[in-house]
Amino acid sequence: MSEGFHVHGAHDHAVEHSAHGGDSLGSQIAIFTAILASAGAIVSYQGGDTQNKAMLFKNEAVLKKTQASDQWNFYEAKSNKGHLMELALDVAPAKKQEYYKAQIERYEKDKVEIKKKAEELEAESEKANKESEEAMHPHHLLAQSMTLIQIAISLASITVLTRKKWLFAVAGVSAVGGLIMWGVALSF
Repeated sequence: MSEGFHVHGAHDHAVEHSAHGGDSLGSQIAIFTAILASAGAIVSYQGGDTQNKAMLFKNEAVLKKTQASDQWNFYEAKSNKGHLMELALDVAPAKKQEYYKAQIERYEKDKVEIKKKAEELEAESEKANKESEEAMHPHHLLAQSMTLIQIAISLASITVLTRKKWLFAVAGVSAVGGLIMWGVALSF
C-alpha cells in the first residue's frame, strides 16, 4: 500500500487538462479519480491502522512468552536447588536432616506457584498471538482493495490519454471490486 507522498505523472496532467478543457469524458474521469483517490486514502489509513494493531498484539505475545520463559527458568533453578537439597539430605548428619527436608518442601511449594505463573503467561502470549492474527485479516483485504482502486485510477487516466471508453468501463469494474473488498474488510 502506498503511503507518504504522491508524484504526479504525465497522466495526472492530462486528466487535469481534460477536466478544464470542456471535455465531458475528461471531467467524468477527473471526478471519478478524485473520489477514488479519497477512498484510497481512507483504505490506506485503515490498512496501516490494522497493521499497527497486529504489531502491538504480536509485541505483547513476545513479551508474555519471554516472561513465561523467565518463569520456566526460575522453575528449573528451584528444581535444581531441590535436587541439591535431596543429595545433601542423603549425606547429611541426622541433626541437619530436618533442615534439608524443610528446604525440599519449600522448593516444591515454590515450584507450584512458579509453574502456575508460567502457564498463565503462556496463555496470555497465545491470546495476544491470536489477536494479532485476527487483526491482520482485514489488512490483507484492505491491501487488495487499495490495489484495485489504484488500478482503477490508472486505467481511468489511460482512458483520457487514449480516448478508449472501454478502458473507463474496466476502471469502473476495478473500482467496484476495490470498494466491495473494502466493505468486506470493514465487516471484520
